[in-house]
Amino acid sequence: MEKEKTRYNDEELEEFKNLIQAKLDRAKDEFKTLQGQLKSGNENGTDSTNNNYLTLDDGAETAEKEKINQLAAHQLKFIKSLEAAMVRIHNKTYGVCKTTGKLIPAERLRVVPHTTETVEAKNRR
Repeated sequence: MEKEKTRYNDEELEEFKNLIQAKLDRAKDEFKTLQGQLKSGNENGTDSTNNNYLTLDDGAETAEKEKINQLAAHQLKFIKSLEAAMVRIHNKTYGVCKTTGKLIPAERLRVVPHTTETVEAKNRR
């Protein structure tokens, strides 16, 4: 009888590390782009110091900035999740479900590399 696998080996962890690093690089680039979009609005003189003449454009601009701000916050959270996954790889605890202690299937980790739970554990919540 074959013993159930309890962790990924170094070769498998290296594959996940490369996958996560690629996603991390892309996520950081996207975050920088979003930050640039937030800053460029101020530099182009679109923020009026005289609020006596607010127009509909100002409202649309504010809504757009809020949307970009939310995207940036979401991207930062994603980056932190990926960085935490890298720490788990370093500690050789990557891919172990925090709820059940079972190994998260490699297919799931390839799709959602920052996950900390099996689908079953997540669905139970």
